[in-house]
Amino acid sequence: MAKRIDYDEWSKDELIKEITRIKGTTYGLVWHRDLPEEKIDVLINPDARTPSEMFPNEMAGKPFPVLKEAKAKAIQTDDAKPVNILIEGDNYHSLAVLNFTHQAAVDVIYIDPPYNTGNKDFIYNDEFVDSEDPYRHSKWLSFMEKRLKLARNLLKRTGVIFISIDDNEHAQLKMLCDEIFGEVNFVANFKWNRTAKAPSLSNTVRTKYEYVLCYRKEEPLMLFGKKSYNTQAPLLHLPNKPVEIIFPPKSIELPKEFAPGKYSEKYKVELIDYIIVENGLNKNQFRIKGCFAWSQIKINRYIKSGKRFLVKRDLSTIYYFMETEGSFIPPSDLISDEECGVKRNTEAKEETKDLGINFDHAKPVSLIKYLIRSATYDKKETLILDFFAGSGTAGQAVLELNTEDGGMRNFILCTNNRDEKSEHKIASDICYPRVKKVISGYKNQKGERIDGFGGNLRYYVTDFVEAGPSDKNKRKLVNESTEMLCIKEAAFNLVKESEDFKIFKNADKHLGIIFHEDAIDDYKKAIKKIDGHFNTYVFSMTDDPHTIAFADIKQKVTLCAIPEVILKVYREVFKHD
Repeated sequence: MAKRIDYDEWSKDELIKEITRIKGTTYGLVWHRDLPEEKIDVLINPDARTPSEMFPNEMAGKPFPVLKEAKAKAIQTDDAKPVNILIEGDNYHSLAVLNFTHQAAVDVIYIDPPYNTGNKDFIYNDEFVDSEDPYRHSKWLSFMEKRLKLARNLLKRTGVIFISIDDNEHAQLKMLCDEIFGEVNFVANFKWNRTAKAPSLSNTVRTKYEYVLCYRKEEPLMLFGKKSYNTQAPLLHLPNKPVEIIFPPKSIELPKEFAPGKYSEKYKVELIDYIIVENGLNKNQFRIKGCFAWSQIKINRYIKSGKRFLVKRDLSTIYYFMETEGSFIPPSDLISDEECGVKRNTEAKEETKDLGINFDHAKPVSLIKYLIRSATYDKKETLILDFFAGSGTAGQAVLELNTEDGGMRNFILCTNNRDEKSEHKIASDICYPRVKKVISGYKNQKGERIDGFGGNLRYYVTDFVEAGPSDKNKRKLVNESTEMLCIKEAAFNLVKESEDFKIFKNADKHLGIIFHEDAIDDYKKAIKKIDGHFNTYVFSMTDDPHTIAFADIKQKVTLCAIPEVILKVYREVFKHD
């Protein structure tokens, strides 16, 4: 039974604030939050601050988060591919940094937060929250609210967020998301068929499904499901002598029932086998035996003209169609293997086991791939964020998608370095090794060599600097801002450095960081010798990036004052702390 609140000890102002808050919510989510800190012993910490999470705005002199690169963990296999990011640390700190580096830049967010089952899956104030805690839901909601508010800032106007959840917090999460993202931006409540056979342990209902809540940021969102095609003249089966027809790779779409050896007695059609093409692409040709009205020559002519073929589920007819003539059918709210090829939890365990990763609560790669595809079907240069990254499933999903369609998607993964259910250091011992293996290749549990997907990764750890409004602290923040600025500008290749400035390059521009205003002249001399434009961050005690000093080369530079450009974001992020 929940502990009663003793309002007799509250001041008049505290009571007025509480009454105003409750009355201001006509229909929505109300829980124990925003209460004075001296009431913590009665309720809970109002801001869900764990000891590693306590930093108000800079006027209070508490630390602000920055990033430090673990250079030894960098992976680079292809300069032409995008750089992916893995951040080790509390995801609240990581999201604060990303509010500076990636505000309104993310296309898709997928998260799999703790489900708050009461079974050691959710830590609050360094203690597990058990099922008997009277403020169990309030603690979880406070924890999630802070993170989802920061996450919303990161989405593009066209962005979308997917959140995995189960019955323990599903209802509360739906109302919290209605509040943060807006009820009008609710897209779907997907049901994921997580198990083929429901556990028989329950004496009430055996649960086979979990949920994936989906919200858009602002713009109308069309999720893409299956493609419909305008089928044309069928290749009718005639009572002729059966012949074999070969369909080249990707020229025919077969129902799952049409496996090798499948035979239709009624229509006298048989899929004989798959033929592996010996060209290193691991694509399949299909040989189908049946009575066709068309010859192999005619079928080849249609394939050459761009048409593809479709086999009906009952094996009765083969149609030809033009892929470009079709339209998309919105996805079903049921995510299953049968409906859309998404695997179940048992497959997820096998995926991590095959990688030599001991992690029991991952999601299957196919689920994340399906969600990303549904939100960004025709976009192959998108940014995907997972700030409850766990074992790094989302990273593998992005790398696989890029390999499948030649995309240039990149990901940001954020996870702390502790696993609530084991002694693993989850960022360094689970997530990073998994991503490294799928990028560079590995040997599976059978000893077979599995080729990597290729790609690049940079590994960062959250750190902190003092945030008091002194000149000394401002210089500290600037001196520790290099990694954040490199991430913001996607510029990682060091071109030139001196004691007081650094120059980096990305694909199409340069990044310049001037740590001391006295180095401006030396920096200008350096960039005059280099072709290209320079996004230049200049130390300044004010919000003026010494514009006058750059008047003679103003066409060559875009100026920003640091640390003010960073502090402006942090003041907004931590204004309620």
